[in-house]
Amino acid sequence: MTRSSYTVTGMACGHCAAFVTEEIEGIAGVTAVTVDVETGRVSVTSDKELDTAEVGAAVEEAGYGLAVADE
Repeated sequence: MTRSSYTVTGMACGHCAAFVTEEIEGIAGVTAVTVDVETGRVSVTSDKELDTAEVGAAVEEAGYGLAVADE
């Protein structure tokens, strides 16, 4: 299992977190997503290494931006 952390910009509420969570959960291999709206931190647990570009595309699909990726 792999755990990755990202910083997402533009989130302001629980609805924002729900949109981001839904899009990231759609990535193959993702098993869990935790979003902290206050800090913009998103933790993703997956059964394989994730491609940062794929995570960024999912975040953008939700209407937000991927600022920093820390693995």
